[in-house]
Amino acid sequence: QVQLVESGGGSVHPGGSLRLSCAASGATYSGNCMGWFRQRPGKEREGVATIRSDGTTSVADSVKGRFTISKDNAKNTLYLQMNSLKPEDTAMYYCAADPGLWIHCHTRAPTHFSYWGQGTQVTVSS
Repeated sequence: QVQLVESGGGSVHPGGSLRLSCAASGATYSGNCMGWFRQRPGKEREGVATIRSDGTTSVADSVKGRFTISKDNAKNTLYLQMNSLKPEDTAMYYCAADPGLWIHCHTRAPTHFSYWGQGTQVTVSS
C-alpha cells in the first residue's frame, strides 16, 4: 500500500505562485511513476505532470513553461511548483502513484494510477 497526502494549496491572485507537496509513505514509495492531476469544476480529472523513476517528466501543454514537477527521494515527497497561475488553473489537485507503471506513465492518464491522495484545493482569482 502507498499513502499519499497533499498539501500547499490555497488562494492566490493571477500571476502568483504556489508549491504543492505530496508526502508519500508505504512499502512502495519509490515506485516507477508519480504524478499530479487536477479536476476543475464540471470537468473530468486530467493529468498535469508526471515523473518517472528514470527522471523523465511529462507536462501538459496547458501548463508547460509554468509548472514544474520534481521529486525528493530522501524526503519521500513529490512537488509541483506552479508559477504564473491563471484563473483556469483553479481546481482540486491530486497526487497519484503507481509502482508498476512505466511505459504509460507519461500518457498522464488517470486510469493508469492505483494510488491517490485526497487532494488540495487551488483557487486563482483576483
